[in-house]
This record gives sequence, C-alpha cells and structure tokens, in this order.
Amino acid sequence: MRSKKANILYGIDWILVLFYLVLIFLGWINIYSATVTETEQELINFTTEYGKQLVWIGLSFPLIFIILLFEAKFYEKYASIIYIISLISLVGLFAFGKNINGATSWYDIGGVSSIQPSEFVKAAVALALSKLVSDKLFNLKKFNTQIQALLILFFPAFLITLQPDPGSALVYTAFIFVLHREGLPFYFITIGFIALILFITTLYFGFINTLAGSLVLFLLIILYFNFYRKKAFKRGWLKIIGIYLVAAFFIFSVDFVFNHVFEQRHRDRFNILLGKTTDIKSIGYNTNQSVTTIASGGLTGKGFLEGERTQGDFVPEQQTDYIFTTVGEEWGFLGSSLVVILFVFFLLRIIHVAERQKTKFSRVYGYSIAAIFFTHFTINIGMVLGILPTIGIPLPFFSYGGSALWGFTVLLFIFIRLDANRSYEW
Repeated sequence: MRSKKANILYGIDWILVLFYLVLIFLGWINIYSATVTETEQELINFTTEYGKQLVWIGLSFPLIFIILLFEAKFYEKYASIIYIISLISLVGLFAFGKNINGATSWYDIGGVSSIQPSEFVKAAVALALSKLVSDKLFNLKKFNTQIQALLILFFPAFLITLQPDPGSALVYTAFIFVLHREGLPFYFITIGFIALILFITTLYFGFINTLAGSLVLFLLIILYFNFYRKKAFKRGWLKIIGIYLVAAFFIFSVDFVFNHVFEQRHRDRFNILLGKTTDIKSIGYNTNQSVTTIASGGLTGKGFLEGERTQGDFVPEQQTDYIFTTVGEEWGFLGSSLVVILFVFFLLRIIHVAERQKTKFSRVYGYSIAAIFFTHFTINIGMVLGILPTIGIPLPFFSYGGSALWGFTVLLFIFIRLDANRSYEW
C-alpha cells in the first residue's frame, strides 16, 4: 500500500491525460498558425507569442508533477485556506494590479509576463465548494446551507466583476448545476432562468419599463389568487410581495451594474447582440470578422497556414478569445466538428470519472470542473459564432495565455490526483 502511495503515477486516468495532451497540442498548432509571420516561421522562437506559449506548455509539466506530488487528502484538508488565499489575490489586484485592455486583472511579473489570478481562483472555489458540500451535516435543502454555498460563489464573482471582468465572473453561475446535482432544489435553476429573462429585458427595454412590466405581471398574479384561490392568497400574499421586491432590486442592480460598472465596450457588445445597435466597423468588428472567417473555411478548410484571413490578421486577438476562427478557416466544418467532438468526449470522460469516485468531495470537485470546462467551451464557441456577446472567455487549452493554460491544468490535474486515490483509503 505504501509503495502505491509513493508512486505518484499510480492510478492515473491516462485517458484524461491523453485528452489534455491532444488538446494543448492542437491549441498550440492553431496559436502558431494565428501568430506566425513571413519573417518568423521557425518553430522554436521564444520572442513570438507561439514561442511563449510553448514555454508555458513546457512549464506545465513541472506544475503537473507538483500537483500530483501532494496527497489527495491535502486538497480537501486545506481547501478553505486555498480559497481564502485566492480571495486575497483578487483583492490585491485593486492595489497592485496591472490594467490591460481596460481591466485590472493581472499581476505584472517583473515586466516579463503577467499572471491573471482569476484563472486559478476557479480551482480554489471548486475545492472550497466540494469541502462544504461533502460535510456530513451539510444539507442543500436547508436555507442556511444554501446561503453558505452561494456565498462561496458570490465573493470571487463579485471581486472579478469589479475589475471589471464580467465574462470571467459569469463562469461561477455554472456551479449552480453542480449544487443541483448534490441536492439543491430545482427552483433555484428556475430562479436563475427568471433572472436571465429579467437581465435581458432590463438591458433591452430599460430599468423603468421592465420594472413597470414586472409590476403589472405581479398585480395580475395577485388578482388571480385573490379571485380564484383566496385561501392560498391569504397565506401567501406577503411572499408574492416579497418576491416582487426582490425582483425589483435585481432589475435595479442589473441597470446599475450595466451603466456604472460595465465599461462602454461591454455595453456596446450587449447592445449589438440584442439588436439595439448595428455596428460592424468598430465594436462589432471582431464578431463580424469572426463569423466571416469561420464561414470562409467551408467544409474541409483551406489548409494549415493557408487561411488568408487568419494570415491577414482580419480578426483582432485571434490567438486568444477568437482562436476557434483559425480552426474554422483552416480546418473547415469537418475540422471544427472534430474539435467540438473532442471537447464533448473530454467532458463526458470527466463526468464518468466523477461518478466512480468513492468520496463525495472528489465527486463534487469532478462535476465542478466539468461545469467550468463546459461553460468556457460553450460561451467561447457561441461568442465566435456571433450568437453570444464577446465577453473575453478563453477556449480551454486553445487560447493563448499562460494563466489560462495553467489555470485549466491545475483544475484538471487536481481532479486526476483525487481520482488516482480512489483505489485505496485515505
């Protein structure tokens, strides 16, 4: 038994490792294609973006070794401390952070590179939530425990929104599905769906119109209960009024955040998506070029390094948030479908591995990272296809950036370490 614990490779799920290696390889190939120039085409050139990404990939393997080196019990025992440290790293940005593209989301590392802590906070939140939910006395059907779980999600999301980086904050909504899997009543998802509708209608119709429309709707509900279900109305009219007041506060908060927290570029992107503004030359330029570039790939694509729009830098930031446009142009519909299928099977493998866990902590963590990867994948693909607003969410293992790559690596390999421990007792 001791010899098994001493071997950090014992029990490793090599299928997940293989998915990881394939995805980062395909990601780097596309970063190379999106950033290579006629004067700099050598594979090993650390002054280029593809060269820097290769360094981050190389440094990922010592990081993986360190993650696997710790006993699985370590991640559960110190989950709360890791979570607190992650919050401190977010708070520290407001004093020591570096502003890039309008968001104070990075720490400058000696002027050579930058680290984005929000990419690592997701793993800390997943660990903290897993520890909370796995407690024997924890019951997601009780109100106080529900509040505890939601607060774990609220604090990092709130701090990230203030940077402002609403795209990264949006990822934390994915944890609601994890909590539902562990017993959170379905009405929370219903509330989330209603909140989404109120969010969209507030942005489209404005604060006053949405508030007035909601008031009319609630008055109709009150009249219905008063005339047709008087007994239920007598018992529940205070709840109905309370629900309206909460909805009104939410509508006001949406309006306040949209107009006073979001920057103009965020507001413009939502307005374009909602059809309130038509602009393909400035703020809507990226999305328009993205859709055009993907469409130009046709069925089979133009071939590696043969994408005229990719090589012509038609899509700004194509190596980061819009990396999938390179896949679409050079690999075509078939190649793009292959990447989507790879991600789908990767997610299914995570869920399969999560279901075989012997501890609740490991299972909840597994579902948490599945939700995070799914959210990033879905929003990023939807963004480049023009069906979702541009909110700066990277495509896992594909988008350029050391923080994102390391963040996703940490997420995955902590789970692989937890899973490797299932074959013997802690």
